[in-house]
Amino acid sequence: MEDKGSNYLRELIRVLVRNLGILEKSEATCCGTTISQCHAIVEIGRSEDISLNELADLLALDKSTMSRTINNLVEADIVVRDLHPEDRRYVTIRLTDSGKRVFETIESSMEKYYRSIFHSIPEEKREQVIESLGLLVDAVKENKCC
Repeated sequence: MEDKGSNYLRELIRVLVRNLGILEKSEATCCGTTISQCHAIVEIGRSEDISLNELADLLALDKSTMSRTINNLVEADIVVRDLHPEDRRYVTIRLTDSGKRVFETIESSMEKYYRSIFHSIPEEKREQVIESLGLLVDAVKENKCC
């Protein structure tokens, strides 16, 4: 039963990821950005001011990948890098005015999308789904792959 359960979990997550479009990173866009850039914009927007290292850790990306993502967002005038006045190795990132508009558009469209999904779940099952997803997220954090 345990193997069947873990295989079924794997298939459910695989289908969920596919249906959400998460695997189409190279082609997918999120308000005119890649999925990686979209995640970065959301985290920067929610924190208002975050270091490059904190952002890389939060998104579970290595610093060089995060740096390339941020470089592209700087070139697109979505984010700006600020050097710490006393420690030039410490870089903080914040959204520009146009970046704030992109962030607000992303947040608004994602709110509508997930509200629609949530309301498609039978009302008596919604709390169970939220609790189960929370447990799944915690289990994934404890058991990082590869």
